[in-house]
Amino acid sequence: MKKTIIVFFIIISLFAVNNIFAGGRRQNTAAQTPPQTYEIAFITDIGSIDDRSFNQGSWEGVVRFAAEFNISYKHYQSERQSSDALMSAIDTAVKSGAKLIVASGYLFEVPIFRAQDIYPSVRFILIDSIPNNGDMTNGKPSYKTGNNTVGVLYAEDQAGFLAGYAAVADGYKKLGFIGGVANQSVIRFGYGFIQGAEYAAQELGLAPGSITLSYNYSGQFTATPQIQSLAASWYNSGVEVIFACGGASGSSVIAAAEQTGGKVIGVDIDQSGESAVVITSAMKMLQSSVYDSILAFYSGRFPGGQTLIFHAANNGIGLPMDTSRFRTFNKTGYDSIFRRLSNGSIPRIEAIDVNGSPQMVSVSIVRVSQM
Repeated sequence: MKKTIIVFFIIISLFAVNNIFAGGRRQNTAAQTPPQTYEIAFITDIGSIDDRSFNQGSWEGVVRFAAEFNISYKHYQSERQSSDALMSAIDTAVKSGAKLIVASGYLFEVPIFRAQDIYPSVRFILIDSIPNNGDMTNGKPSYKTGNNTVGVLYAEDQAGFLAGYAAVADGYKKLGFIGGVANQSVIRFGYGFIQGAEYAAQELGLAPGSITLSYNYSGQFTATPQIQSLAASWYNSGVEVIFACGGASGSSVIAAAEQTGGKVIGVDIDQSGESAVVITSAMKMLQSSVYDSILAFYSGRFPGGQTLIFHAANNGIGLPMDTSRFRTFNKTGYDSIFRRLSNGSIPRIEAIDVNGSPQMVSVSIVRVSQM
């Protein structure tokens, strides 16, 4: 009897031990299952990828490439706009397997400046800016584009120039510009818009001061009732068309135009599909330039350490004439001004003092303000 009991307990013990080890093996197997990884990371600040503007255009370039070549990809979005928060998003992307990080916007200047040294085996594409340390002690920061990083810039002044030229050539004389945050890209869009309007006015022989332009920076890239109210007040005071150059805030200008019968010039991508009030868009060829930059990485031609500039001469900017809603301005006129802009026949567009520049003769800037 005792033997039977002893044998029984031995069997029970062996069964329990076997289960423990089997369970441990199962747990270890589960723990060793690699988490899902993503080769391409697209990171934005608090801006969304469906802003129908800058972020969306860049995101579409990522999606297009990944779909064509069956590469895994993911969007990461920071909860805050601080450099530390954006750096945290970069860390998360790298830990999730990112080999290539596409960072969208000027707020990534400092985080990419840091990340390119921390992660030398990762490649970075910084859209709309150049990495720098953000230290303004000596009046300007220290710039550094590592061999694993490429900066992508656009000639927004040329895109704005085409929009301003087309608006005046199409017969509009009361113009408006509502920018977002007054960063370098937005400023270049605005200055180019003024100079394009002036150039067209001179070509048409318009009298001094015959073009008026209201000018404002809203200080944000989000849609707000305040921006819609400002735009509506401009339309009601006689402004015919507003260049809405502030990312998602452009939807507020569009809403005001629909309410008052005004017209809008979109920005960054072709925004004609947003509303019938959009007559054209000052485009940066974001999708194609991001796509080409990613292709360069996967083709072994990554231009690390360089800053790429997309302008008229390499078809990096332009107006979408096929979807534009001009009254008289046509493709022949557009091709002519675009050709002159791209071959250097038009003098290089320079920054101007929007409060009153001696360069401006036909354009009178009537309102400059910050919300």
